[in-house]
Amino acid sequence: MTAVIEARELRKVFGRRSGWLGMGAEPGKEAVAGVSLAVHAGETVAIVGESGCGKSTTARMIMRLLTPDSGRVLWQGEDVTDHSARALRPLRRLVQMVFQDPFASLNPRMTIENSVAEGLRVHQPELNREQRRARTAEMLTQCGLDPAVMGRYPHQFSGGQRQRIGIARALIVQPKALVLDEPVSALDVSVQAQILNLLCDLQRQYQLGYLLISHDLSVVSHIADRILVMYQGKIVEQGETAEIFADPRHDYTRTLLAAKPVLHPDDREA
Repeated sequence: MTAVIEARELRKVFGRRSGWLGMGAEPGKEAVAGVSLAVHAGETVAIVGESGCGKSTTARMIMRLLTPDSGRVLWQGEDVTDHSARALRPLRRLVQMVFQDPFASLNPRMTIENSVAEGLRVHQPELNREQRRARTAEMLTQCGLDPAVMGRYPHQFSGGQRQRIGIARALIVQPKALVLDEPVSALDVSVQAQILNLLCDLQRQYQLGYLLISHDLSVVSHIADRILVMYQGKIVEQGETAEIFADPRHDYTRTLLAAKPVLHPDDREA
């Protein structure tokens, strides 16, 4: 089965400096060192690790928001590593991103209708305004929002509602996968559970692949099928969620699990 997202030996170095006439060059920091992963339809793969471990850099390379220094990125089997922005544009509907801060990811000057429908104007220009409006209303409803709010602006919503809007905006172009970059870390705990349950429901409905970036093992245990533990730019352990929680092999994984109480994987459907 073709993966909806695949990364092969991704590598990224920041801060490399060249000296005068090549003398005294500084190597820079290797933020991501040979990361490989695959996400298939209907599954959630989580990358976990502390701040600065390279997980968000990996996500941005997979989204082609950053260009890897080496390695390959594939969407639905197509190698997009060397695609120009122009060549990527029609393919971006395949993989969409949900950001950590739902307020920052929404244009404050655009109504919710225009923000959510923006992808339709790019990827389905044949639709007229009424068709876009109907699709937007339908997607907002599926994400737990009343279509009557379409004329409002982002500041008129709570954090949880704004994240629902962000999810609707990502899904309206019918992607195969979502990259979820700390999607609930800015929300209250009670709202986090609602958003995670929504993501699980939408995944079942559309058979979406999720790549989840998170430092919060409670979140990861709730929705992830597989976990990749990242430390200093490398994947140091990976496996099924239940296996990682029950029998962590790497010292860093044990440290992560010991640092914070988490919801046990067996309780994910509760």
